[in-house]
Amino acid sequence: MSEHRNERTRSEERDAQRVQDDDGRRSGGSRGIGRRRLLGVGGALGLVAFTGLTTAGALARRPPRTGDELRSEVPLPPPFEVPLPLPPVLKPVSTAGGVDRYEITQRETSAEILPGVRTPLWTYEGTFPGPTIESRRGRPVTVTHRNELPVPTVVHLHGGRTPASSDGYPTDLVLPEKWHEPVSMHGMHGMGGNMRDPRAVVTRRIRDYTFPLDQRPTLLWYHDHRMDFTAPAIWRGLAGLHLVRDAAEEALGLPSGRRELPLMIADRAFTADGSLRYPALDRDLRTRPGVEEPYAAGVLGDVILVNGAPWPVHEVDAARYRLRVLNASNARHYDLEAVLDDGRRLDLVQVGADQGLLASPVVHRNLPIAPAERYDVVLDFARVPVGGRVRIVNRLGSGRTRDVMAFRVARRAADDSRVPRVLSRDLPSWRRSDAVRTREFSFRAGRMDGGHGWLIDGRPFDPSRTDVTTRLGDTEVWRLVADVHHPVHLHMVGFRVLSRGGRPPLPHDAGLKDTISLRPGEAAEIITRFDGYRGRFLFHCHNAEHEDMGMMANLEVT
Repeated sequence: MSEHRNERTRSEERDAQRVQDDDGRRSGGSRGIGRRRLLGVGGALGLVAFTGLTTAGALARRPPRTGDELRSEVPLPPPFEVPLPLPPVLKPVSTAGGVDRYEITQRETSAEILPGVRTPLWTYEGTFPGPTIESRRGRPVTVTHRNELPVPTVVHLHGGRTPASSDGYPTDLVLPEKWHEPVSMHGMHGMGGNMRDPRAVVTRRIRDYTFPLDQRPTLLWYHDHRMDFTAPAIWRGLAGLHLVRDAAEEALGLPSGRRELPLMIADRAFTADGSLRYPALDRDLRTRPGVEEPYAAGVLGDVILVNGAPWPVHEVDAARYRLRVLNASNARHYDLEAVLDDGRRLDLVQVGADQGLLASPVVHRNLPIAPAERYDVVLDFARVPVGGRVRIVNRLGSGRTRDVMAFRVARRAADDSRVPRVLSRDLPSWRRSDAVRTREFSFRAGRMDGGHGWLIDGRPFDPSRTDVTTRLGDTEVWRLVADVHHPVHLHMVGFRVLSRGGRPPLPHDAGLKDTISLRPGEAAEIITRFDGYRGRFLFHCHNAEHEDMGMMANLEVT
């Protein structure tokens, strides 16, 4: 991974541009049949690279049916009948010394996700999603995690500006009390056998994670990050929300209290006995990573959950609501739209992105969101008649996966909230001329260990290898090149999107991000400053199956 790299051949550039132009013509940006056919399988088109076709060549024909959607084997409820649950807010066990201290036990339980059916889950503190942590900007938090699950775990606070020791590096395992197997990796990433990470910090049963939270107020989320097994662990329930707040944001007058709703969207599928269906090669998630061949491009379910409920409904006032939206799906992309039963659409007024408030609001009619992205959106129900219904639909879905959730307007009510024209003045003003170097990275399918994998610059993840070294305080421009859909996430830092395909960023790229959704054949440029902490961090694709199958790299900040 060298600096100032431009080694892609003219042929590759032409192929990539042809795919991008074809996607753009069909979609009109984020609309249309072509876009839906590419994204509607949640990025599952990626297996074209496993067939021996080039991406452009495959797209010139009918896209193959890859990453087949898992079908539930249990009767599913009709949409918009289950009430929307709100994750409980966790209370600190101590606030002494200016630090809020929390305790979370990771444990197995069962819950009624589908009405009348019990589903076994792996959880944080017995709930799915896990309990929400609410913090103040600049006030440190320490979370003591206790692992009572049957496998090792790792916790990553996604979007957190966190020291390396608490960032949730995939080999910094917390072992179960009765885990007696060797502490080694599983040979998934081209090592030809088990491997060890000499820098790994392994504990048994308990680990403290400390988060300084010296960052802009925003919605973060925490999830398991164990090497090779992130995808099935999240699928089984190991995900929760973490909100950071400050006085300046609260003074804006945005909707708050019960009119601020966290919405964690995720797809799942169920077996006949109500268990979660997932095509893992090792159903116990102990030694053999990976998924069955048809799902190597990403696992998709046929049930859309919001806060752990299938296609829920929420009763609202005829007023503004602030929706804190997270796509916690493994691989499914969404293009969200708010539609009344008479076909009219409501504006989605975006006020924030992954890393906090925008400079000013951006109005969307529909909003694409890739795995791990977050959007802070205001939805105004004032003109919806009492008794009226607003459905949130996924323009990329079909059949049951087109519906997400619904709101039903129950009453007229006073509303003193507002959406100011100026939301934030503290966004970084990095310019291209500030960058001390430019790097390029390719995110492509490939072969490893005689099987299929997902690679960065042609190499699978290796925890013992340093892929990129930068200095604390350096500003860099990264050019990211994709074969198929890849939501690329950087740990520890936020970034701004400079361009897509040589053109200006899209409207939903506004603000400070930590995850960018690369489209097929696309090259995008981002700019960031590594001004957080020294140590070993990661960047990777957040299609969780891609991540587990090698699409991750090390970043060393010195």
